[in-house]
Amino acid sequence: MGKKVLIVDDEKSIVDILKLNLKNEGYMVCSASDGEEAVKRAEKEKPDLILLDVMLPSMDGFSVCKKIRETSTVPILMITAREEEVDKVLGLELGADDYITKPFSVRELLARVKANMRRSDIVPQTPEVENDIIEIGEFTLDCNRYELYKRGKLIDLTVREFELIKFLSAQPNKIYSRKALLEYVWDYEYYGDVRTVDVTVRRVREKIEDDPSQPKHIMTKRGVGYYFAL
Repeated sequence: MGKKVLIVDDEKSIVDILKLNLKNEGYMVCSASDGEEAVKRAEKEKPDLILLDVMLPSMDGFSVCKKIRETSTVPILMITAREEEVDKVLGLELGADDYITKPFSVRELLARVKANMRRSDIVPQTPEVENDIIEIGEFTLDCNRYELYKRGKLIDLTVREFELIKFLSAQPNKIYSRKALLEYVWDYEYYGDVRTVDVTVRRVREKIEDDPSQPKHIMTKRGVGYYFAL
């Protein structure tokens, strides 16, 4: 049985195009035309991925994303008709995994859907770690449950945030560029905005660092990228 995608958009023409192309790729598709319906359908249908428009009747996409994130880690790809940086950053900070700007090509959208589907199924393959439980410094990573503990205390992370920490910590002190992280952690070889990496790193720092303004674990190499310090 194919994976299920929930499309949340009030523009019927866009919904019809997305449904056609997603079904051609083997996905099952359901849809909602406003924010309140989206929350209900997400709970009832248990989709494997949600395509969520920002501008919606009754409840905007940001509010929908926040509400869904209270109970689910389903991948959420936000769709925005505006180029404003604040829209993209806000969506990511509320827990969205990715965003795409209208107008977009169907090819790019399908690539994003496939990448997010893959990452929800498996932990990134590179670099590999043999153990399901990883101990590194004051952190413990449970790779089966996607759980991170700091000094024995559970840290609430999204799957994407967990994958970023796992990837960086697998090779401490090795610097990865933003583009490399998009490829390895987000699984985007050709698509994706490097600012997505910056926002996710900031979110992770706020959760794992004693003082996010003076990080000691996920470090920045100015002009190059990020690394996990040990």
